[in-house]
Amino acid sequence: MATATTVIPHHRRRRAAQASDVTVTDPALVRRAVKAAALGNAMEWFDFGVYSYIAVTLGKVFFPSGNPTAQLLSTFGAFAAAFVVRPIGGMVFGPLGDRIGRQKVLAVTMIMMAVGTFAIGLIPSYASIGVGAPLLLLAARLVQGFSTGGEYAGATTFIAEYAPDKRRGFLGSWLEFGTLAGYVGGAGLVTLMTALLSSDDLTSWGWRIPFLIAGPMGIIGLYLRMRLEETPAFAAEVEKAEAARPKVPLRDMVAGQWKALLVCMGLVLIYNVTDYMLLSYMPSYLTSELKYDETHGLLVVLGVMVLMMVVQPFAGLLSDRIGLRPMIAAGCAGFLLLSIPALLLIRQGSLLAVALGMGALGLLLVCFTAAMPAALPALFPTRVRYGSLSIGFNVSVSLFGGTTPLVVTALIGATGNVMMPAYYMMAAAVVGGFAVWRMAESAGRPLPGSAPAVAEEA
Repeated sequence: MATATTVIPHHRRRRAAQASDVTVTDPALVRRAVKAAALGNAMEWFDFGVYSYIAVTLGKVFFPSGNPTAQLLSTFGAFAAAFVVRPIGGMVFGPLGDRIGRQKVLAVTMIMMAVGTFAIGLIPSYASIGVGAPLLLLAARLVQGFSTGGEYAGATTFIAEYAPDKRRGFLGSWLEFGTLAGYVGGAGLVTLMTALLSSDDLTSWGWRIPFLIAGPMGIIGLYLRMRLEETPAFAAEVEKAEAARPKVPLRDMVAGQWKALLVCMGLVLIYNVTDYMLLSYMPSYLTSELKYDETHGLLVVLGVMVLMMVVQPFAGLLSDRIGLRPMIAAGCAGFLLLSIPALLLIRQGSLLAVALGMGALGLLLVCFTAAMPAALPALFPTRVRYGSLSIGFNVSVSLFGGTTPLVVTALIGATGNVMMPAYYMMAAAVVGGFAVWRMAESAGRPLPGSAPAVAEEA
């Protein structure tokens, strides 16, 4: 009987379980891996949340005064620019993760994101240095976008390859719990600053605080990730290659996986369009279209995210029981049928109506946040998982997800139709539904190219 691939901490060796072609994981090590990935993801997305929630102020700081709509469009343009380089980051970090290991690459992406975020807080205003201000902002955003190109795919791969097959949905859901925690931290800080600082103070110096805080936070995330060990699936892949790092040509990650890549891009499209619509665009929509003051708009979105955090782990558990496909399909159907009613509720303007509309969209989004971290890595075999997922994920996010605030703002400005956010989400739901139809169920089953994974019994 062959020895199973077993992950055991260096400081606490246990007798390896004996089984045939089974990966036995130490629950304590799995929990540590999940925490590090989720906390690191929270720290990275703290910046994205802050940038979105304080977009109106950033427009005043970094772009010429005049038309507020033009300032907001310019700010979201810089936001979207980071997504242009995400596929390039994915093409660099993804194959590297399949070559040298997931843990090392995730440490590098953390360093780069922390540097880019901290740098934004140091940039002088447009009033101080003129056109240099938006150029420096763009440069910092490009650094962030490049590093993020390897972040999400790496974090989902890391958790999926550590998790026992029957708990992959639940454990993966904690990654998006971390994302929501980052958004909540960013929204909470911006809301506090908006309430305590005058508009002049917020514009002159207050906006820098969250970006400067994010630098030290990145160091904490780096420390957590450096303490992790490599995933059992990657370790087994290296062992099969006779201790040599597996080399996979980029063309094999694309041409060899084109069907899975198309499914991945469709799933990521519905996931990220709705995610960025709700969490990044809606705070500005409430302010610019419904004339909510910034504090009340942010509080509504903050409440929705807290609701999502409460529901998230339970939805992850549910995905392990009923399957990932039904969970994602329910979200697609919900956005197709309820986007217009939810936005009509929001447009009524009363706090109750806005909370109900936003809450409904948030609960539908949980169908994706709970299932996608487990579903996406299962589309690809171990030898190309990080690389192929990085490419498919980031191309789709760059084309459709990160551009959502910019595109919807421009569509409303061009057509005058304030229902554009609902129509945009409905179109994304159609694409997502087709991708769900083409994907295979992976809940409770081994990852492609990997042995069955079970938790080590106490």
